[in-house]
Amino acid sequence: MQQVVLKCLKYFLFFLFLALFSPSCDKINDSPIPDVYVSFTVNLNIVNELNVSGNSVYFPNVGYGGVIVYCEMPGSWYAFDATCTYEAGRSCIVKNDGVLATCPCCESEFVLISGAYPTKSPATLPLKQYHVSIMNSFTLRVYN
Repeated sequence: MQQVVLKCLKYFLFFLFLALFSPSCDKINDSPIPDVYVSFTVNLNIVNELNVSGNSVYFPNVGYGGVIVYCEMPGSWYAFDATCTYEAGRSCIVKNDGVLATCPCCESEFVLISGAYPTKSPATLPLKQYHVSIMNSFTLRVYN
């Protein structure tokens, strides 16, 4: 009986150790863009461009280098920091044009569909993404 208890205790300690020291399931932040507080609202009655699929709008003075809000389709929006992940400085702000964002410094190109991943080098990391929630039928909240 004592051997069974010791064996169970060994398994319990092993799994406890594994649970405490295994990597977390949280999203890993690989972005070179510094974390800054982001919280602002967008009135879709004023910013009409964001009611059309494939359009994007740049909002300066929020985030690290400004924020680009992209409308995938009415009811589905994404927000990305406009700082290039290759240059990672406030002097290299990507320029958005619909579904594309291009860095004027390194000429990296990002597709805002499905996570703003780079499609043209030298950037290898996607743009830093922020949360977007719908507050009511005409107001978006962008935050981190």
